[in-house]
Amino acid sequence: MIKKRILNPERIRRIDGGFAFIPHRFLTDGFLSVLNPSQQQLYFFLVLAADRHGLSFYSYDRICNLLQMSLDQYIEARNDLIEKDLIAFDGTIFQVLELPRIQPKKTTPAQTSALKDLIQQCVKEVEP
Repeated sequence: MIKKRILNPERIRRIDGGFAFIPHRFLTDGFLSVLNPSQQQLYFFLVLAADRHGLSFYSYDRICNLLQMSLDQYIEARNDLIEKDLIAFDGTIFQVLELPRIQPKKTTPAQTSALKDLIQQCVKEVEP
């Protein structure tokens, strides 16, 4: 077993001002592994932006700008995080939720692209 020791005692992390943390279960119970990169990026952003109750109210355009994410990527990631019961959103306010007891299932590429495929198909039918 590895014995832990502080590597740099002058730079020990502490909570000052803002409040952000990710429970160890996020890693050990597999929550991280079921999220794609866009979902991870949005989740970590919301954790960093949240207050001690998990609440934040950044607008979608500000989030997309800060994360360099398209609106479609943002909407897909947001909806997947809601479906996985990791966040709540009322149209204005986000809440990062306590981790659910059961790990969410990984979103398959088929699930995430089904709506895009449907839209592309409709556009092709409308084009002259």
